[in-house]
Amino acid sequence: MTVVGPFGLSVRDQALEADVQAGLTAVEEGLLEATKSEVPFITEAAQHLVRAGGKRFRPLLVMLTAQFGDRYAPGIVPSAVVVELTHLATLYHDDVMDEAAVRRGVDSANTRWGNSVAVLTGDFLFARASHILADLGPEAVRVQAEAFERLVTGQILETAGPQDGRDPVEHYLDVLSGKTGSLVAVSCRFGAMMSGADETVVDVLTQYGERLGVAFQLADDVLDIASDSHESGKTPGTDLREGIPTMPVLRLRERAARLGLAEDVALSELLDSDLSDDARLAEALAQLRVHPALEQARRDTVRYAEDARASLAPLPEMGAKAALMELCDAVVHRAG
Repeated sequence: MTVVGPFGLSVRDQALEADVQAGLTAVEEGLLEATKSEVPFITEAAQHLVRAGGKRFRPLLVMLTAQFGDRYAPGIVPSAVVVELTHLATLYHDDVMDEAAVRRGVDSANTRWGNSVAVLTGDFLFARASHILADLGPEAVRVQAEAFERLVTGQILETAGPQDGRDPVEHYLDVLSGKTGSLVAVSCRFGAMMSGADETVVDVLTQYGERLGVAFQLADDVLDIASDSHESGKTPGTDLREGIPTMPVLRLRERAARLGLAEDVALSELLDSDLSDDARLAEALAQLRVHPALEQARRDTVRYAEDARASLAPLPEMGAKAALMELCDAVVHRAG
């Protein structure tokens, strides 16, 4: 058994492990090449998060799903570079919106160089992703464009909040499907599509990616509260401080409205208050970490991960399928 990928994924198939490792190495080289500029400062800013590391979750999915067709097809590595560049670009923009100080264990770009540079660097990465994408054909461009539209729509929906009468939890799950599920789904779609896999296989893997992406973000919601900065690579409670209602907060509010318990109402009021003060944020985190709402958010994560696993049922038994199923377990494990 060898270990590969972002979550210590166990791969028991030596040929699969070799293919995935070789693919991820090529993606890493492609990321560094794609983020070079004739202007040294742009290169430094664009490679800031690339060199900080990261899980490379989306490229890993491209490599695994490519196993269902010709795993050596020429479009596989470039498409993995495209999805990772797109993801990295959104991180630069997210950190500006969230006023985040830390990303992947290093200063965020907005902390180091300011908001304007961070936003423009994200735009630079989008441009480089589009340049690579153009060589992959019109269908790849269309798939990526639709995913990017969904990603931006999810971000806007999160910012706008649910309409009157809409269940906040259902609204939030729609947000996650767009904001995170769309690009994870495209990672799976590109791997299968570029390898020439059967269209039914492409569809199955796309559905898997959508559900896994939501589970992945729900696990991040739990980590934002339950972990320390060393474990998560970013400042705990960032979403709380910005007033972003992630799943644990939504489950708390739901419980407070349903049961009316004084301690739930008091914690909800604390979360709705100004958490710019470090002591108040620490108190909010401490209370949420032992609250049943956090466990409910973990159960939500498990549900989506199990749905992702179940969606793989029609696929043939092979090492890549086993690895994709294990990724479902790994995502749940991240949430504790």
